Amino acid sequence: MAMLQGVQGVQIDLISEDRMARLTSMEKIRLILDDVKEGNIVVLEKGLAPEEASKLIELTMMEIKPDGFTGIEMETYPDQESMGGFSSFFTRLIGRKARSRLTVIGPANQLKMIKKEKDLISAWVSSR
Repeated sequence: MAMLQGVQGVQIDLISEDRMARLTSMEKIRLILDDVKEGNIVVLEKGLAPEEASKLIELTMMEIKPDGFTGIEMETYPDQESMGGFSSFFTRLIGRKARSRLTVIGPANQLKMIKKEKDLISAWVSSR
C-alpha cells in the first residue's frame, strides 16, 4: 500500500512495452510478482506472452501463504488481429499466436474484475 504525503491508497504502476522488451521473461515475471506482493496494481501496455503468463501463474501459486500473499487477479484483452474477422482467420491459418495488448494484474484480495469487453476492462480496487 503506497503512502504519499500522508494519503493512503493503492499504487498503480503503468509499465511501457519498451521497458518490458528490455527484460528477460523471468525478469518480467519477478518485476510483476514483486510489485503485486507489495500491494501494487500493475498495468502492462503490452501483455505477456502466453508462456510468460503461465509461468507467472505457476510462480504465484508457489508463493501463496495462508496468512500472507493471497495470489493475483489478472485480466487482459487480445490485440486487434485476434478479435475476429478475416485477419483473425488469416492469423490462425499461418500459425501466429494471438498477442495480448493491455494487461491488469494485482493482489487477489484488492483487485476484482467487474467486466471485460473487447476494448474495456473495468476493475474495482480496494486499499485493503
